[in-house]
Amino acid sequence: MTPATEAKIVEEVARHPFFHGFDAAFVEGMCAKAVEHRYAVEEMLAVEGTPAEILYVVLEGKVALEVGASDRPRLTVQTVGPGEVLGWSWLVPPHHWRFDARAVKPTRVVVLDGGVLRHILSTHPKWGYQFMVRFMPVLAERLENTRVQLLDIHGR
Repeated sequence: MTPATEAKIVEEVARHPFFHGFDAAFVEGMCAKAVEHRYAVEEMLAVEGTPAEILYVVLEGKVALEVGASDRPRLTVQTVGPGEVLGWSWLVPPHHWRFDARAVKPTRVVVLDGGVLRHILSTHPKWGYQFMVRFMPVLAERLENTRVQLLDIHGR
């Protein structure tokens, strides 16, 4: 990756609503090994049960988070779009995706490396704590949306 590309990625992540207000050096550290990627409609970003070492920073498009069982059609738990982040499995061992993620619109993301993130969070406790404070509502929202879908399925 060229220095110009690296600088563009750091700039886009720093401008992203989730990362707004974080220390510039902290954001730059999180972007080590980061790449930009584009996904076409129906292309999978994540497959449940496979290794998860990625946090997606959604810049454009829309991604459906889906769960399912072999005897039922896929169920969309939530859709994620620009200004949001996708993926928490990089944080929790054994680091496997807990859902499928499928592009429902052409999607552009910055892909952050989970190993780099875990290292940065642990070596910068002040900023690591702030990151987790912002990240917990993402987890809570996913849990709540899953709960609502389960209630809808079981009619309660």
